Amino acid sequence: MKEIEKARDELRSEFESLADKKLVLRSVKLKALFDGIKEIEPDKRAEYGKAVNALKNELEAWIDEHASNNSYAEIEAIDVTAPWDINTSSDEKPRILTSDRGSKHPLRTEIELIINIYQRMGFAVEESREIDDDYHMFESLNFPEGHPARDDYDTFMTDEGLIAPAHTSTMQNRVLRKYAGNLDKGEPIAVVVPDRVFRNEDLDATHEHTFYQIEGVYVGKGVTVGNLIATLSAFMNEYFGQELKTKLQPFYFPFTEPSFEFAIERPDVLKKDDSEEQKWLELLGCGMIHPNVLKSAGIDPEVYTGFAWGNGIERMVMMKNQIEDIRHFESGNLKFLRQF
Repeated sequence: MKEIEKARDELRSEFESLADKKLVLRSVKLKALFDGIKEIEPDKRAEYGKAVNALKNELEAWIDEHASNNSYAEIEAIDVTAPWDINTSSDEKPRILTSDRGSKHPLRTEIELIINIYQRMGFAVEESREIDDDYHMFESLNFPEGHPARDDYDTFMTDEGLIAPAHTSTMQNRVLRKYAGNLDKGEPIAVVVPDRVFRNEDLDATHEHTFYQIEGVYVGKGVTVGNLIATLSAFMNEYFGQELKTKLQPFYFPFTEPSFEFAIERPDVLKKDDSEEQKWLELLGCGMIHPNVLKSAGIDPEVYTGFAWGNGIERMVMMKNQIEDIRHFESGNLKFLRQF
């Protein structure tokens, strides 16, 4: 046992001097101890062998401890997500200030503002779905199978026939059914649905495959186009912070009749010149909810009427903040995001 203890001290010194610590397990001193087991008297051989194995285990523990303490200290860690490479000098790397550790995305800020305006106008808020079925995407909205208007909503589909919604109108049937009880109490159905939608688009400065829309639905007794104009005008005035003239022009949507394009007078932030051509901005589609859409939700169109509208949120944010490219919103570009 004294021989093993002496070998332990010598192996410790040898271990400290080795660059590759694992080589201590190949030391001639350790080999000599194992070779010596057969020379030990039979009645003491088991105890001796156990002590030699314990020494080997101790050497392996030294190696593991050294690796744990030094494996990462010897090299500089590399952040592979950083927007610079390993050769970029410290002076050239962007610095994050303590007061600048993050902020809301500009879209989220604007969505919260839009929701707040509609809530103050008496609208409830519902979320859409990011996967849906053919019935809610088309049939419940008066798009029968084979209808040519379906081609305008080129979206993504799964092999099972499920659909990534191309518009938040997929929620219209659901909210009409969910809030139908309001009509029995003499109250209108008033709901907005802001959420993401998906289209098979060629990307450019004004087109994205993933973007946000807001759907609005209002149903009650005696609801007219005048109520539609008043509602949208009140929202636009509040959102852009000024009184704006508005106008409607005829259009076609399968789920509204009559259908319109809603245009606003160009806000001050977007003024170009005084020509009639530059005066108006077509902003969204709207109209009186088609009787077939009300029927599909179990609402009698002979008793109740309503209107609906939908518009892209990015477009409004781009107009308000003079952003030139819709792709900035999904880019993760810190230079762009820090403006907000």
